[in-house]
Amino acid sequence: MNKIIALVVAVVVVVLVASSAVFMVDPRHVAIISSSGGANATLAGPGLHVKLPPPFQTVTFIDTRIQAFDAPDADRYTTSDKTELLVNPVVRYRISDPLKLFEATKGDAQTLSDRLASLSRDALSDAISKVTLTEALAQQEAIANGARDALRQTAAPLGIDVIAIELTRVDYPPELAQTVFKRMSAAREQAAAEIREKGAAEAQQIKDDAERKQQGVLADAYAQAQAIKGEGDGKAAAIAAEAFGRDPDFYRFYQSMLAYRESFRPGDVIVVDSSSDFFRFMRGPNGGASSGDNAPASATPRKH
Repeated sequence: MNKIIALVVAVVVVVLVASSAVFMVDPRHVAIISSSGGANATLAGPGLHVKLPPPFQTVTFIDTRIQAFDAPDADRYTTSDKTELLVNPVVRYRISDPLKLFEATKGDAQTLSDRLASLSRDALSDAISKVTLTEALAQQEAIANGARDALRQTAAPLGIDVIAIELTRVDYPPELAQTVFKRMSAAREQAAAEIREKGAAEAQQIKDDAERKQQGVLADAYAQAQAIKGEGDGKAAAIAAEAFGRDPDFYRFYQSMLAYRESFRPGDVIVVDSSSDFFRFMRGPNGGASSGDNAPASATPRKH
């Protein structure tokens, strides 16, 4: 019975030792096999591997995929014009040399996070300190690329290849937000006032040009009208003169008819001398006068 128990215990011990000595590495990771205290580290790729059981040898798995490091809180950075900004970067990286990383951090993930946080802050602080506030807000991608290049150099000794830095937040500290907002509002109001002033000046210029063109058009039109009127008056005078020369009696008759039309209105009561020369064409077609009379009567009747 004791032999059976001893055999079972031996089998269990062998199984435990074997399970701690054999391990599998998937394609997404590599393994670092190291002795006590991290000495004699060797690299093991994907597949089945054998090592000495603890505490003689230990295995540390390292992810070789692209990873992201996001700082838990936004840090304060100062621009070249002494304005503070809250910035939260995300660092995307890949472990290119697992042995270097293991030597630097002894496989401690927290140590890696602390080192990345410190290095990324230094790189981003240097990039932001070279630009003004306006440039920092307008050129975020360029700032992130500059910080990435700087971080790539400082992170290389850790066996890390920095792929990108993304700025997920660029904001003002709460105590500066209201001041900056007022300053930006004042700047926008000033720009709007300048645009309105420029527009008013252009509108006045357009109005003045239109008035000058209007005056020019009116002057040209008046000159043309006067010329046409003068030409018409001349033709009318010529026609009248020609007509008077052809038939003086008819001309006197026509002129008297025009005088009657201008003198009499519907409803007027007129008291006149019937023998007045003004009414001679009412007494007969020849005006009751000899053909030698050269002018129509000009007497004006009295109206009541």
